[in-house]
Amino acid sequence: MLLNLPFSIEKTRRWALLATVFLNALAMLTLNAQAQSAEANFPTQSIKILIGFSPGGSSDTVARIMVPKLTELFKQTVVIDNKPGAGGNIATDLLTKATPDGHTIMLGTVGSLSVNQHLNKLNYDPVIDTAALSLCVVFSNVLVVNSASDVKTFEDYLKQARQDNSKMSFGSSGIGGGGHLAGEMLKIAANLNNQHVAYRGGAPAMNDLLGGVLPSIFSSPTDAVQHIQTGKLRPLATTGSKRLEALPNVPTIAESGFPGFEATNWYAFAAPAKTSPEVIRRLNAALVATLKDPGVVAQLRKLGLEPTPTSPAEAARYIKAESDKWSSVVRKANIKGS
Repeated sequence: MLLNLPFSIEKTRRWALLATVFLNALAMLTLNAQAQSAEANFPTQSIKILIGFSPGGSSDTVARIMVPKLTELFKQTVVIDNKPGAGGNIATDLLTKATPDGHTIMLGTVGSLSVNQHLNKLNYDPVIDTAALSLCVVFSNVLVVNSASDVKTFEDYLKQARQDNSKMSFGSSGIGGGGHLAGEMLKIAANLNNQHVAYRGGAPAMNDLLGGVLPSIFSSPTDAVQHIQTGKLRPLATTGSKRLEALPNVPTIAESGFPGFEATNWYAFAAPAKTSPEVIRRLNAALVATLKDPGVVAQLRKLGLEPTPTSPAEAARYIKAESDKWSSVVRKANIKGS
């Protein structure tokens, strides 16, 4: 018995090792099967859309227009989760840390997805650490002043903005956002001396413009059009290559003495980087269907926004190209992060 004991111990150890390997393999197979089942049944719970700006702003409005159709398609509740601050960085950071199961996504902006990494030292890279789902909307910004302002035309604006210590400051939804970048591009092109005022979203910036606190804003049409139509704001120019359908009588900056000027804004949907291809496919299908829905399209176009559904690959290429483009503007304008 004593002579056989070492052999028995060794044999027992081998069986224990084999059993451990078998159980680990079985556990992995079970987890994989569960993951595949979850993907096949996606979504299995409510979906949260992170918004990096305050309620009532442009991206918030766009998401809320889409929620009813998305809820119908997903057969799950879709909720908006506003996380304003740092030009969208707070929401993007939360997205990169979210469980990559598709139940947390973000409606990001040109700033949060393509610009902020060139302004701030971040603990993530939005181009690498998020998975593009689809572009959402593309649009021009509108340079607007309060209707009570003595600035009547775009030329008036330029004259005041060129003055030393100009008081013709311009606001935007945040540092690195589309409105901020458009304003900085115009400063370079027109040799202006005015200063940028950053807000935590388009809604608070608009409130200050309407209240006479802020002289001007490069605003999304979502925030501006309704106030233009009621006579509270005066539009001076738009930033795109062509006039807005919602504001056909408002000239572009390009046709107002600056040929080739174009500063297009956009929003896009993204998920955490490690989200599975199948879940990304399902999210993309629902987003594309929603952005092609006639009712959604009509509401977005009424606000001056062009629905732009794409494949995930197309969205990823666009976001990367925009990152490369705006990094040059950030350097030339010496834009600093918050």
